[in-house]
Amino acid sequence: MNPTDTAVSSRLVRVEKGEANEEELAAVTALLLARAAASARHAQIPGSRTAGSGKAGWRRLERARGFRAPHSWQG
Repeated sequence: MNPTDTAVSSRLVRVEKGEANEEELAAVTALLLARAAASARHAQIPGSRTAGSGKAGWRRLERARGFRAPHSWQG
């Protein structure tokens, strides 16, 4: 591996198709840093949940009807 390969592989952002100028890379970097900071801040809030509601995500099978039509909005 030569020094050029090392320099290229150590970049954090890689453009797969096309060419990004410095302004576009700065905008993407700012967006990624803001998202990372927001998710870290959300993780530090005690009692915060990702679901956002108190409703359980599962259903009680004994309360479910036996048949649900394939065109039903409930399923």
